[in-house]
Amino acid sequence: MNRKTGRGNRWGLGLVGLVLTVLGGSALARGLGAFSQNWAAARTTIVDGNVTGFFARTGPGIWWLVALAALIVAVLALRWLFVQGRRQTRRTLRIEDGPTGVTDVAAGGMAQAVAADVATGPGVLHADANLVGPPGRPEVRLRVAADESVPIGALGRHLAEVALPHVRDALDRDRVPAVARVSLEPSPSPHRVVR
Repeated sequence: MNRKTGRGNRWGLGLVGLVLTVLGGSALARGLGAFSQNWAAARTTIVDGNVTGFFARTGPGIWWLVALAALIVAVLALRWLFVQGRRQTRRTLRIEDGPTGVTDVAAGGMAQAVAADVATGPGVLHADANLVGPPGRPEVRLRVAADESVPIGALGRHLAEVALPHVRDALDRDRVPAVARVSLEPSPSPHRVVR
């Protein structure tokens, strides 16, 4: 997830949380009798004659506004869900951009090379990599399945001392952020049956 999407998530979830907190707090305060009895009596129903009278006086136009508001909320919620499920892989990476020209490489090929490099680590059963982020600041996302009998420290050293320095060298960057998701799996059986 890039920073812009992350910021949008935080703002959106914060706003929804604030609205729900205010509504819940006001309902609790009303139930405890914190409001004046003339404005919101504690022992009366929320949808009383005043509320139904308001909707009756405004006519059918209010229901169109309610439907429009519900539609806007639904569209925003669907957009948020689609953004969460989208994989933000890059198609190309810009290695160099200067007066002599532009050098782009295929991100898929680079990701395969990173995965192959990680797969040479101790106890690695399978590795997969994606390159994400803005063109000027690529990031590496790794998914590694490792043998549970191999010390995790050995895999961490391989990533820190071999695989990630190779990525930095290939991208000609001093710093390339990386996130590795490691799942531990049982050792493969030494006896294989070939049919």
